[in-house]
Amino acid sequence: MDPKTREELERIAEEIRHCTRCPLHKSRTNAVPGEGGFQRGVLMIGEAPGRNEDLQGRPFVGRAGQLLNELLDSIGLTRDDVFITNVVKCRPPNNRDPAPEEVKACSPYLERQIQVLRPRIIVTLGRHAWKWVCEHFGIPYESISKAHGKIYRASTLLYGVITVIPMYHPAAAIYNKELLPVLREDFQKLKALLEDQ
Repeated sequence: MDPKTREELERIAEEIRHCTRCPLHKSRTNAVPGEGGFQRGVLMIGEAPGRNEDLQGRPFVGRAGQLLNELLDSIGLTRDDVFITNVVKCRPPNNRDPAPEEVKACSPYLERQIQVLRPRIIVTLGRHAWKWVCEHFGIPYESISKAHGKIYRASTLLYGVITVIPMYHPAAAIYNKELLPVLREDFQKLKALLEDQ
């Protein structure tokens, strides 16, 4: 990642850490702007921070994060190869789903991160991230159970052409073991995409 991109991302991260746009700032320990080296031009978007993420101020550091690391490793990637963030940057109480007004308040940060990073590939982790990307990139929405593992191409004036792969959230595979092989298979599709580029 070039210094100018890193500097711009840090400027956005600093704004996120001091954000008061929605009530979630009142209960957070830390905001979670996102992190990664972005060596392979892949942006991974999750839903919202959980308890461990809130404590550490880093995305995907709990059990779902450990699984994400394993999945990345299975296709020869590390967290230095991707940038990982969430739609909502502060933890919703008790890990509940983000409310529409929270998503709306936080959206400008994710939009700016995408503008700065200019990812070649976006991997959405879970239905909330998938829904957000559909709404912002003009992709017809279908449920994550139907959409996962499919390759979508989004062409926008603002972001250019981006390849999008929706996947289940790693946490879903922790609670439902049947989804783990599905997630592994979808990561193999990401690997194939990267090998084609």
